[in-house]
Amino acid sequence: MEKVVSFMTVTYLACLALGYLIGSLSVSILISKYIFHQDVRTLGSGNAGAANAARTLGAGVGLLTLLGDFLKGVISMLLGSWLGGATGLAIAGAACMIGHCFPIYFGFKGGKAVATAAAVALMIDWRVFLSAFAVFAIVAALSKTASVSSMSASVAVAAMTPVFTRNPVLISLGIFTCLLVLLMHRSNIRRLISGTEPRFHFGKRPGK
Repeated sequence: MEKVVSFMTVTYLACLALGYLIGSLSVSILISKYIFHQDVRTLGSGNAGAANAARTLGAGVGLLTLLGDFLKGVISMLLGSWLGGATGLAIAGAACMIGHCFPIYFGFKGGKAVATAAAVALMIDWRVFLSAFAVFAIVAALSKTASVSSMSASVAVAAMTPVFTRNPVLISLGIFTCLLVLLMHRSNIRRLISGTEPRFHFGKRPGK
């Protein structure tokens, strides 16, 4: 029994490490540094996520960032599931989001985990993902504000996960996802309260 517990501990630690290290790979930072010779974190809102990348470097970069941040969540959770089942999947997903927000490769300053959280929602249950996406789309159309749309979608993840699964580990992951996204948007919340939060628009590439 003790050997089984030790094995599972090592397995879950491996899921944690893999998820965090994969999550720390920031697509927007890599593109901005090696293609545009800038750091996206010095542009616009200073965030390394898809929305700021699109605003400051163009829609194409934003799309690549969105895809990359989404895929790293899926890959992390597939590896976690393979290593440790549902618990491994949840640990890897949570670690990937944390890595995205606080990447070890880039001074622990990353994005706000929105695209990676979308991947987590999909891996929890495709219906959770569709519910969150629908909320995001509706709120985006009404508010035209990326932060409000993202936070609303994260709340939908927490709310809809218990509807489609009874697994307490996955429910905990859904709640964690919501809380992390809200926490990472605290500066946006302050700007929303003060009425200074910008609406979404695509920016021009540097030098143009």
